[in-house]
Amino acid sequence: MAEKDIFMMTQKDLRRLHILRQVIEKQLPRKEAAHILGLCKKQIGRVIKRIKEEGDQGICHRSRGRASTRSKPQVMKERVLLLYQEKYSGDGPTFVSEKLAQRHRISISDETLRLWLLAADIPYPRRRKRPHRQWRERKHYRGEMVQMDGSHHDWFEGRRAPCVLMGYVDDATGTVYARFYEYEGTLPALDSFQRYIRQYGIPQSLYLDKHSTYKSQVKLTVEEELAGAIQQSQFERACAELGTNVIHAHSPQAKGRVERSFRTLQDRLVKELRLRGISAIPEANQFLDDDFLKDLNQRFQRSPAERQNFHVRASARQLERILCIKTAHVVRNDHTIAHQGKLYQLEDSTTARKVIVEERTDGKMYIADKKRKLAYREIIARPTKVSAQLSTAQRIRRQWTPSANHPWKKPYKPIRKQTKRLALSP
Repeated sequence: MAEKDIFMMTQKDLRRLHILRQVIEKQLPRKEAAHILGLCKKQIGRVIKRIKEEGDQGICHRSRGRASTRSKPQVMKERVLLLYQEKYSGDGPTFVSEKLAQRHRISISDETLRLWLLAADIPYPRRRKRPHRQWRERKHYRGEMVQMDGSHHDWFEGRRAPCVLMGYVDDATGTVYARFYEYEGTLPALDSFQRYIRQYGIPQSLYLDKHSTYKSQVKLTVEEELAGAIQQSQFERACAELGTNVIHAHSPQAKGRVERSFRTLQDRLVKELRLRGISAIPEANQFLDDDFLKDLNQRFQRSPAERQNFHVRASARQLERILCIKTAHVVRNDHTIAHQGKLYQLEDSTTARKVIVEERTDGKMYIADKKRKLAYREIIARPTKVSAQLSTAQRIRRQWTPSANHPWKKPYKPIRKQTKRLALSP
């Protein structure tokens, strides 16, 4: 392939290309593709036409990297938010947008103002609605949405400490994937998701709760909010790089399929582990992969409404680089970085001011800049201070003796107060 034929594509472009290729090959209707990608049928047709004319490069958006011509100035946004807090606090966006146009000559829609207030975490009156829940139809395609959660339970009935079962349920088919871990955290979530992808592929979306592992609880500063920054957890960052849309449920009832699957597993799986005398996590995971999940899915999974599979395959190397904990650190003048209380020396030279520390799910750690991996070594013993190397005799303070003519050795003479006597007139 010539150098001019090489072009860069994001994971989102690859996902769209994967679906549109099915439309071109007459395996997927345009209407369904438009619903999945969130585009209209005309836009689907235009993108397919570009793909046929330009090849896979036609999937890339023409306005990538350009600023929107309809965006409001940042100065205007700051002024509007300041006016709202000073004069219109407690009023609705519709009323405030009208007053801004009448009294301050600022033309802005009520929806834009509402989004600004929401992004700035400024409270405003909202209509109260009663909670309404109804039956939701399953997704039509395998891999279109996968529900994910962790179940804390005494899975081994006291034969060992309670642990967590990370579970995945495909919404269209009810296919279950599960794995045991000591706790529900970032590394178990990344490791279980990596194993799911290796077996089935990258799903289009993940439906999970608002656990701190999956949703960042860190609040943005005022500067970050004004800059439009988005705070993401390590798991959200990894899903974004894979092109998987993360959907956070507002209640356990919303992700009912995975919750009901845990009730089934807490009955069937606990009994199977007891019958086989399994009391350790490695043996339990081996039993899940070899016997239990295959039998469970063969008995209870459903056929999807449509036969297309939306799972996207990915290389093992790509998954290892993405599904890990990434932390940025500043490179010091002596080419060292500090990470989790330890000091590391970079043995490869780099001009980058920051490097990324990757903590893989297999326990390995890598340090890399934007171009390549860097060799490093841990500094075990740091140099001690000079004062700590002095002997005991050197650290004893010498007693100071004043000289013979020092004021301290002169006799003390009190100072007498002299009072003036007033002469009385005769």
